[in-house]
Amino acid sequence: MPFWHSSFIRHINQSTPPPLFSPPSSYSHSKKAIMVMSISKVLHRASVVAVAARLSAPVAAFHPAISNTFSQTSSTHRRSFAVRSTGPLYSSPPTRYLLSYDYIPDVLEKRVPFREGHVGLAKEMIEEGTCVSGGPTLPPGEAVPNGALFIFTTKESAEKFVAEDPYVSNGIVTGHSIAEWSVVVGSN
Repeated sequence: MPFWHSSFIRHINQSTPPPLFSPPSSYSHSKKAIMVMSISKVLHRASVVAVAARLSAPVAAFHPAISNTFSQTSSTHRRSFAVRSTGPLYSSPPTRYLLSYDYIPDVLEKRVPFREGHVGLAKEMIEEGTCVSGGPTLPPGEAVPNGALFIFTTKESAEKFVAEDPYVSNGIVTGHSIAEWSVVVGSN
């Protein structure tokens, strides 16, 4: 039984709140200091966990390396919270890579046999987390796209898309460029 237990029970029975961090006066100063240090450590750990839990959701949106891990040990049924990070806790949105396509003038007629493969590749890379979004670009007021724009998480994923895209290999795309985009404001 902890050394402060009898004091705590006595205060409960007297219907008065126990003093914070004060063991019975019969114990030495060193035991008081040890108890205060122990409680201080517990409060510090609780504060760290609370701050990590509060901040992990917005940070995880920009840092996939941060994960919330809950583990349960069978003997103690204790839960623990762990945050693993390879980057800073606060940061701006990540750098992205823009892939821009130029299309042939009669794209609507010529793309039909290759469209399923083109869209399927984009959806596959979105599921993998390497492509953020993409779609055709049109001059204002026009009905025929003159190109497309895709957003990728890495330059290598943009290059992979170009290498595997049936629109490129079958002449629908007449030119392309990849540009680094340093996002200043926005969300993932």
